[in-house]
Amino acid sequence: MSKPIKYYIVAAEALPEIFIKVAEAKRMMQTGEVDTVGAATRMVGISRSAFYKYKDSVQPFNDMKSEHIITFYAMLKDTAGVLSRVLSVFAASGANILTINQSIPTNGCAALTISAETSDMEESLEHLLGQVSSLDGVVKFEILAG
Repeated sequence: MSKPIKYYIVAAEALPEIFIKVAEAKRMMQTGEVDTVGAATRMVGISRSAFYKYKDSVQPFNDMKSEHIITFYAMLKDTAGVLSRVLSVFAASGANILTINQSIPTNGCAALTISAETSDMEESLEHLLGQVSSLDGVVKFEILAG
């Protein structure tokens, strides 16, 4: 019986440079910027053997969101219009909200979870996170599960 694969979401800044370069080489091939693995690896500055060693283990999170449901966690100030602004960002991104659960506000804040289908998003996941995080009244916004 094989050991189950575990996955982690890690900030790109914390990853060894080789993983970032492998992801970039894969992106270049997917977008047609280059036609071969050799050309992609030369452009990003890694060996072909390093690419093949990690290619199946490295996947940008934004690519993994396709046809997936992602659950977001937010802490919002108990101020009129904050939730509406958050939902407007989701609507503009093309994410399809499936569920919203909000706690009763205590100490001036309410916890919120939003589950959304992200396969039709027109914006990147990073853009959505940045947009919502920067809204007035949003204390915290992050991915809870996905």
